[in-house]
Amino acid sequence: MRMSAWRRAGVSLTVAAVIAGVAGCQGAEQKPAAGAPKAESRSGAAVTQMLTAAYKKTAAAKSAKVRLTIEMPAATEGGTMEMSGTMGWGPTVMDMTMKGEAFQVSPDAPEQIRMVMVDDVMYMDMGAEASAEMDGKRWMKMDFAAIAEASGDAGVQKQMTRGMEDMNQDPAQQLALLLESPNLKHVGAEKVGGVETQHYKGSLSVDEMLTANESLDVLTDKERESLLASVKKSGIKGYDTEVWVNEDGYPMRMNVGMDSPQGEITMVADYSDYGTDIAVTAPPANATFDLMEMLEGIGQGADSTTT
Repeated sequence: MRMSAWRRAGVSLTVAAVIAGVAGCQGAEQKPAAGAPKAESRSGAAVTQMLTAAYKKTAAAKSAKVRLTIEMPAATEGGTMEMSGTMGWGPTVMDMTMKGEAFQVSPDAPEQIRMVMVDDVMYMDMGAEASAEMDGKRWMKMDFAAIAEASGDAGVQKQMTRGMEDMNQDPAQQLALLLESPNLKHVGAEKVGGVETQHYKGSLSVDEMLTANESLDVLTDKERESLLASVKKSGIKGYDTEVWVNEDGYPMRMNVGMDSPQGEITMVADYSDYGTDIAVTAPPANATFDLMEMLEGIGQGADSTTT
């Protein structure tokens, strides 16, 4: 396999890991009721009631169209990444198109990549050039459970498995986490895309996020401490979340910001068409190549060359 194909595979894996990492930091699988008293005591019952109702409606919708923009600091050579398409939660499915300078690391990299996720496996359309180099197969299969198992590290396996479950981050889970904010407040009425909305905001420290995020309960105390130390070592001190809820009670926009030593990381998601029909099917097996098998092949080739 030519190096260009390997670069595309590596970039895709990196981007997927970034998405999983951002989602995992935000994810929360608890019911918002657990955070309601905290929010109510500091920002009033009306704020808690409004966002709790929005959580319930959003969770019940189970799907939406989304346009997501992630801005990474220039110091990290991240740039901008845009994703748009449809996503569903309960069960987790996704059909998105990704583009942007964040993964344009080589001249032959595709301008955009379609990603579909079904049955906890992600498939990425690597384009015509990849197809020519991979015996006519253009879809790269990424089974994160298999990748985690191959790591041989129980902590990594647990974190990656939870990350996969949170990767397709639905707005209901973000609302649940926002309700845990100790400084949740109503900013005021604002228009988003010409539509009247109510603007809310709150923040969580790293420690508060880890405490609120019940998806991390699978970790042992030692693994949790390791994760906390890793996040703090990265220089991220907390997470700022804003949401704009329309008159129908659905979040139209969510904005999550994280300060890091390299600069601010932001993720802005615009949602619409809640409850939209979404049918995602995996590409045919004869059109896919498995990332794990490809990595094993590269490793064996390196060992052979060394010998």
